[in-house]
Amino acid sequence: MLVQKGIERMFEQGEDIFYYITLQNENYPHPEMPEGAEEGINKGMYLFRKGGDSALRVQLMGSGSIMREVIAAADLLLQDFGVEADIWSILGVNQLHREGMVIDDWNRSHPDQPPQKTYVEQQLENHNGPVIITTDYVQAYPEQLRRLIPTQLTILGTDGYGRSDSREVLRRFFKVDRYHIVVAALQSLMKEGKLETATVTEALQKYGIDPKAGHAVNR
Repeated sequence: MLVQKGIERMFEQGEDIFYYITLQNENYPHPEMPEGAEEGINKGMYLFRKGGDSALRVQLMGSGSIMREVIAAADLLLQDFGVEADIWSILGVNQLHREGMVIDDWNRSHPDQPPQKTYVEQQLENHNGPVIITTDYVQAYPEQLRRLIPTQLTILGTDGYGRSDSREVLRRFFKVDRYHIVVAALQSLMKEGKLETATVTEALQKYGIDPKAGHAVNR
């Protein structure tokens, strides 16, 4: 869809823009595009799957191949801890950041007008719970969105270099796999007073995560 949109804008409409495609070396079946997601895909963010109704809920975000871990984490949260999760694909982090800059500038320049909201803020208005963003890139990449997210935010990223192993092992090493996403979500709910500390400890033990293991950043 984005390829088609890029061709339309660059060649048919003659806009002075460019589109780029990121290719990754991880093969997996791509899920069906959710109905009504076209606008969000073009704007850089869309709701992939809405969770059920529950006071215990979180917002899980990712894009690309890491989305499989995000989806699996949502399933584990519900299955093991009764926590619902809305799943978002944030395929255009830079795009969302640039739109945020435009909105910030407009709001500064129009103090006498009701402030405009970014697309991220609009999408999250009716979706409660802390946000966990997981990326196969460094944490700094989605940090661009922090100011646009009006709730508690945790970012998991792969800061480090010089390692070669299976994707599963690497994601566990960098603490971005499904199990670490679950722990991050539970800890976020704990910070909001919605879960006991014992629940987070239970998850660490259940998934074999060593709390003494340091952060994976190479120094």
